[in-house]
Amino acid sequence: MTESTLQPVKTLTGRGVAVRGNDIDTDRIIPARFMKVVTFDGLEKHVFEDVRFDQDGNPTDHPFNREEYQGASILIVNKNFGCGSSREHAPQALMRWGIRGIIGESFAEIFFGNCVSLGVPCVTLPADQILYLMELVESDPSVGIEIDLEAPAVRVPARNQEWVAELPDGARKRFLKGTWDALAVLLDSGELIEATAQRIPYLNDFATAS
Repeated sequence: MTESTLQPVKTLTGRGVAVRGNDIDTDRIIPARFMKVVTFDGLEKHVFEDVRFDQDGNPTDHPFNREEYQGASILIVNKNFGCGSSREHAPQALMRWGIRGIIGESFAEIFFGNCVSLGVPCVTLPADQILYLMELVESDPSVGIEIDLEAPAVRVPARNQEWVAELPDGARKRFLKGTWDALAVLLDSGELIEATAQRIPYLNDFATAS
């Protein structure tokens, strides 16, 4: 097996942006009409399109439109974020906008898995702690937030605050080992795959092998 080109994800630090609301589905994150593309390039321009702009195309007061949240890299959300269809375009759009980690009350399972494959950890905190973080970044958009996957924990260093976060152990290990993208790990294992294939009779000359 060759050395993986993936990098471990251990700690993320950045400014936060809060998007309030339970059950925000993948169609809200990236409407289906923007999925008629061969690649994911440019999806960031349409993330939350239907709530960021009114019917006349005028920008709303959505956090992703506001100047003070441009460059924010940690998204803070409520319950069941990313529910609905399994489209990978949703985490792709968020990542390409600049989101590198998500803190929420809970996540839809497929959305969570798609985020893992992109190297974007989704950690959970209780509702009261999420509410506190939302209010904090809304009152002070410059505050720094840290996601520590080794602990795992969420911290606000400037205020000397820390909360124990939850992240499934399997996903946490994949981030820490740099094996979060299963396809990349497979492609990096070409020699091992070839060696295994050579030991399987029906992939070679069955008569000779027998």
